[in-house]
Amino acid sequence: MSTGGGGDSTNALEIRDLRVGFESESGTVQAVRGIDVTVGRGELLGVVGESGSGKSVTFLAAMGLLPKSATITGSVKVGNDEMLGDKSKSKALRLARGRRIAMIFQDPLSALNPVQKIGEQVAEMVRSHQEVSRAAAQARAVELLDLVGIPQPSARADQYPHEFSGGMRQRVMIAMAVANDPEVLIADEPTTALDVTVQAQILDVVQRVQHELNAGVVFITHDLGVVARIADRVQVMYAGRSVEQASADDIFYRPTHPYTAGLLASLPATGRVRLIPIAGSPPNMLDPPSGCAFRVRCGHAIAECAGAIPELRPTGAALSACIRADELVALGAVL
Repeated sequence: MSTGGGGDSTNALEIRDLRVGFESESGTVQAVRGIDVTVGRGELLGVVGESGSGKSVTFLAAMGLLPKSATITGSVKVGNDEMLGDKSKSKALRLARGRRIAMIFQDPLSALNPVQKIGEQVAEMVRSHQEVSRAAAQARAVELLDLVGIPQPSARADQYPHEFSGGMRQRVMIAMAVANDPEVLIADEPTTALDVTVQAQILDVVQRVQHELNAGVVFITHDLGVVARIADRVQVMYAGRSVEQASADDIFYRPTHPYTAGLLASLPATGRVRLIPIAGSPPNMLDPPSGCAFRVRCGHAIAECAGAIPELRPTGAALSACIRADELVALGAVL
């Protein structure tokens, strides 16, 4: 693997036709069903969707962190380097993980070693990819703790995870993720268990890292409010596929897919008398519906929606996987 190969590509991360399946006693769970993702350098992509839509599985596959029992096909490129494929590429992924592509996990308490000091854990991440002395790695760990806004970083580096609050532990996880200046940073719902004030601080840290490292950032979340605040572009997922891609403004003010509109209608908003939930439940991914998987819950579905699986196509400023997108937008039916 070329350690500098990513510098030749416009995009930090490119995923093409990624498919992930898990075998079960009842059959194959089709968790991801042919998704494309592109993240530019210095861009923050928000990925949203219900639980089970394939958000986390997509990027765990990109990191090579799924169990061996998972069946994975498609292409994942960091810069110009392919991360999926034969054994030599598997080695490339092992070398790239933590160095060129890194992940911030949802639960920092379970991800941190409870009996190892914070500074040692951050320093270990540095030394795993760089040939530096223990003292230099420790000094770098203090710098990283300062970067993510931990006060008195020298003193806090000598403490254990249980001595940190939930927000501070999440900052430590960010420090570890960016220890080697990765080209791609994946944040998997890092603010879910935090209160609103701490959540805002963590979002500020992620954005600071994005700008200082010029990294491509993927922010996976259920929270559309978070997406509205920080995302440059948004990808909406449903039943293992992408159903809409657009800028954050277009997603929130000019949605083109009924599922996106349904998510927005279920949010509290000034002047909204009551929330409008999306009818029904997500599909069984052992046997997803034919055609558009959302059609069984969609108030705009017609017979043709049961045909071929709709691909993303241009609709206004967005890409939408709805065969009626142009018609519905013209009618104002998805606003």
